[in-house]
Amino acid sequence: MNAKKLKLGDSLPSFTLPGIDGNVYSTASFSNDKLLLIIFSCNHCPYVQAYEERIIQLQKEYTDKGLIVIAINSNDEKNYPEDSFEKMKQRAIEKSFNFIYLRDETQVVAKSFGAASTPEIFLFNVKRVVAYTGKIDDNWSEPERVNKRYLKEAIEEILKGDEVSVPETFAIGCSIKWKY
Repeated sequence: MNAKKLKLGDSLPSFTLPGIDGNVYSTASFSNDKLLLIIFSCNHCPYVQAYEERIIQLQKEYTDKGLIVIAINSNDEKNYPEDSFEKMKQRAIEKSFNFIYLRDETQVVAKSFGAASTPEIFLFNVKRVVAYTGKIDDNWSEPERVNKRYLKEAIEEILKGDEVSVPETFAIGCSIKWKY
């Protein structure tokens, strides 16, 4: 996929997507939140699965500070049936997701972000411009051995009114499964 990836300082692309909770969400749905974290995600990727608990914990820890976490699944469900809308609902219940989980059936939203991986992070500040992009931390497979919490540090710095010291890292994970 050759979509142009959002860069630091780029504005939040507009979108309207269905959520597993039965609601339809648009960019306007999140206008009152200080920080908007968009995670391109899915069900089947082992990298995403390894990060699910950390994502749940981030939402718990920062909800009261104005962070809203949105996971978006753009994967082709025909060749990856475990990423279907119904399976998304099941996984959210099984794992007790406390964040919004959206379905990008047409893959237009993933393309508008230039997303390529799951999980891939885009953190938007209150002005809805990209303040951090990349990965969650430096050890996807062993949470107890994480040394650098890139995303958490970016959230903390933004909340303090500071510049993000490491605003960009390389996203690691599975590729988004494009429809052809």
